[in-house]
Amino acid sequence: MKVAVFQTKLAWENPTVNRKFIEEYFLNEDESFDLFVLPEMFTSGFTMNPSVVAETMEGETMNWLKDLAKKKTCAITGSLVIKENEKFYNRMVFVFPSGEVQYYNKRHLFTLAGEDKIYTKGSEKAIVNYNNWNICLQICYDLRFPVFARNVENYDLLLYVANWPKPRINAWDALLKARAIENMCYTIGVNRIGEDANQLEYPGHSKAINYLGNTMVDCENELGVFIFELDKNMQNEAREKFNFLNDRDYFDIH
Repeated sequence: MKVAVFQTKLAWENPTVNRKFIEEYFLNEDESFDLFVLPEMFTSGFTMNPSVVAETMEGETMNWLKDLAKKKTCAITGSLVIKENEKFYNRMVFVFPSGEVQYYNKRHLFTLAGEDKIYTKGSEKAIVNYNNWNICLQICYDLRFPVFARNVENYDLLLYVANWPKPRINAWDALLKARAIENMCYTIGVNRIGEDANQLEYPGHSKAINYLGNTMVDCENELGVFIFELDKNMQNEAREKFNFLNDRDYFDIH
């Protein structure tokens, strides 16, 4: 599967500007890909003012994503602020080329920023099947909680989208590698760059790591689309050879 990640700056609480900027890079990319990955809250930045930017699942951004996915016959994923039943969610949507949508609501809300007081937490793990790949969807702070992400379903790809700031970027680098190693799974993390209205700096460090913990792609702090290919057969062969997942623990999450 060929994956394109967009490491981008984000205009603060301005979905119109962000959609336009993303679309320009998306449509001007000549190389084809199967999956296009955007950061967390790609329409707004990591805002605690959801009422300013919130949309519905039938709103402008969702229709725009469906149109883009159809144009390039690829899937698109990333998170945005969704309002549903008078509640706000940090929701990672996965838009198929057909227009079908599946989603994941962020489970681990970032208490340090008060996200838990404003947004409603998710409860269900979400694994999407696309092009014969089982993809586990996760958002930013989820990266610090390995039990929830544990690969008990034999998923093929672990995917994190984030607004992860510079002061804690060493944790991002270390934990992405740890998740890849412990789950014997391709792991992709897509972070933003630039500054937000709270003067937080985001250094990027979006990357793809393979099932043995080796870094395949490191975007460092560069703006742009980065394209790479994942080989599920190679991953399956490594899992059969080393058998580490056969010795994992099984548990219930409450």
